[in-house]
Amino acid sequence: MSNPGEADLTPISNPRQLAEWFAAGCKPRERWGVGTEHEKFGFRRADLSPPPYEPDGIRALLEGMAARGWTPILDDGKPIGLKRGGASISLEPGGQFELSGAVVPDLHATRLELREHIREMHEAAGALGLGFAALGFHPLASRDDMPWMPKGRYAIMRRHMPTVGGHGLDMMLRTCTVQANLDFGDEADMVEKLRVSLALQPVATALFANSPFVEGKPSGFRSARAQVWTDVDPSRTGIPDAAFEPGFGFERFVEWVLDVPMYFVMRDGKWLDAAGMSFRAFMEGRLGNALAGERATVGDFADHVTTAFTDVRLKRFLEMRGADAGGPNMLMAAPALWVGLLYDDAAQKAAAALVRGWTAGEIRELRAAVPRDALGASIRGRGVRDVARDALAIARGGLKARGLGEEVYLAPLDEIVESGLTRADRLLALYEGAWKGDARPALLAAEV
Repeated sequence: MSNPGEADLTPISNPRQLAEWFAAGCKPRERWGVGTEHEKFGFRRADLSPPPYEPDGIRALLEGMAARGWTPILDDGKPIGLKRGGASISLEPGGQFELSGAVVPDLHATRLELREHIREMHEAAGALGLGFAALGFHPLASRDDMPWMPKGRYAIMRRHMPTVGGHGLDMMLRTCTVQANLDFGDEADMVEKLRVSLALQPVATALFANSPFVEGKPSGFRSARAQVWTDVDPSRTGIPDAAFEPGFGFERFVEWVLDVPMYFVMRDGKWLDAAGMSFRAFMEGRLGNALAGERATVGDFADHVTTAFTDVRLKRFLEMRGADAGGPNMLMAAPALWVGLLYDDAAQKAAAALVRGWTAGEIRELRAAVPRDALGASIRGRGVRDVARDALAIARGGLKARGLGEEVYLAPLDEIVESGLTRADRLLALYEGAWKGDARPALLAAEV
């Protein structure tokens, strides 16, 4: 989840103004970039336990990184993130450490950014005795084992989440993802990219499945993270029908997101609890005592958009959100897959043809199957492994067309498709074999 940004105080006059806010993200192809976000679980090397915020934990890590040229981001006077140039570091609720990378021109720049981030992180963490593991779900810790970070918005979400789903707190505390952020050229391009990536997001979930353990035991799922997301809050998660309706575009998305319940509003550096209230009602001044006298601004809406947790999220760019976190090669494979599919015209058309005719209901059924079955799931009688093989071939062609040699980053996905074994399958084999029924080595095996 993002750090609080600089608020746009422009009052909202009508929904069309918000559609124009989204449309301002349209860019000519020569300005398209790549943004990559990835989360890691911290652990104490002495006993593999999650580190607290303080003492000798996440706060000290942030302060150590600040000494390397990062500017602290504060919440009620406490450091809860960092920023430098176009990049930022933020904390997920359980202390998961997230790099929101800068927008860069190609995947080679992403690789350099990742390498630098890992180096700095380890330099700052060394004296604290902390390590970092990239998995989709914490393999050992219970909810009660996880610390809570002192971010005001998380306190509101912590109260509200259990009222709308069974696993919202698990999502907040015990999951990690890798996310790729991509640009679009115009509204029509956005619509095609969004539909294609929503359809293929369950395929990505299968390819990146890397979280088979819950509280030290096999969970029955290859992606416990993806399963958790099926029971968080149906009003704001998953695959929205609106995206597949005729005439879908910026205005229709605005109408959908206006009816996604709110969590909060920031005023004077404080998060005000608006959980469950309608942003549409806020915009129309119908919230009564809850936000009496407050007028909805564009900045409020931008904050609200970050709480729509669809599998692909539309902001002023598109966020691909379906993958478990993994090691550096998998962190690179995620943006490589989506850049290959969506940044070359021929590849994008081929990807659209691959999923043509899939309905929102069928995609939703596939989404429900892949946490357990991964590559063994199917859609329209066709196995996900075969669909993934075709998608990788398209992505490879798209990357080759860019002429930058970026197709090398697809190699770990090629291996998964050819072997039929996800990272989760390999962890389970180690658990049953060399680890002798002990899941604790999973943290060290996933260290970045």
